Amino acid sequence: MQASDFFTLPPSLAEFAPHFRADAAPWDWLREIVPALAARAFAEPLPPHGSGVQITGPVYLHPTVRLPHTATIIGPAWIGEGTEIRPGAFIRGQVIVGAGCVLGNACEFKHCLLLDRVQVPHFSYVGDSVLGNGAHLGAGAILSNLRLDQKSVTLRLPDGVVDTGLKKFGAILGDHAEVGCNAVLNPGTVLGPRALIMPAVAFGGYLPASTIAKMRTTVTLLPRRD
Repeated sequence: MQASDFFTLPPSLAEFAPHFRADAAPWDWLREIVPALAARAFAEPLPPHGSGVQITGPVYLHPTVRLPHTATIIGPAWIGEGTEIRPGAFIRGQVIVGAGCVLGNACEFKHCLLLDRVQVPHFSYVGDSVLGNGAHLGAGAILSNLRLDQKSVTLRLPDGVVDTGLKKFGAILGDHAEVGCNAVLNPGTVLGPRALIMPAVAFGGYLPASTIAKMRTTVTLLPRRD
C-alpha cells in the first residue's frame, strides 16, 4: 500500500514534491509535513487582512486566498491559490493546503496536508491527517487523532495490522473520498479513493475505494397500544 494508491500530489504543491514520495506509505506523508515546511523560506508579504484575522509565525498565503473578518492562523502554514478561509477557522500550525480548498467556519486544522479542492466547510476537526484531491467532509465531521489509551496508532489493513509508531494519527482520505455530516473517524482510519462514510457513523479501519460504510441499526418494535 503506497501513497499513489490514494492520491497524486498536485502541481500546486510541486515545491514540496521531494518530501511526499508516491511510493511511500500514505501515513508516512504525515512525518514529512514538519520537514517540508521547515525547508521553506517564508519571505512573501501577507495579503491585506483585517484586525480580526490573527496571524503569527511563518505563514504563506497566496495572494488569491480569500480571508474572512475573523480567523486565527498560527505558522508554520502554507495556504495555496484560490483557497477560501471562512469565519472562525483555526489553523494551528504545521498545515499545508493546496489550491481551491475551503477551510470552513469554526473548523480546526492541525498538522495536516490538504491537496487540491478539499472541502471542509463547517464545524469539523482535521488533525494529523492527509486529505486527497476533492475530498469532502460534511458538517461536524471529526477526524479523531489520539487513542484513549494514548498508545501508538495501529492500522487494520486487509493484509494485517500495522503499527505506525505515531502517537497522533487521524485519517488518510483518498481522492474524492466523502465523510458525511457528524461522522467520526477513529484514529488510524484509511479511506480509499471515492470511499464514502454515511452521516452520523463512527468508523475505524480501512474502507476500500468506491465503497460505502453505513450505520448498523437495530429496530425494536414496541407493543401496540389500543
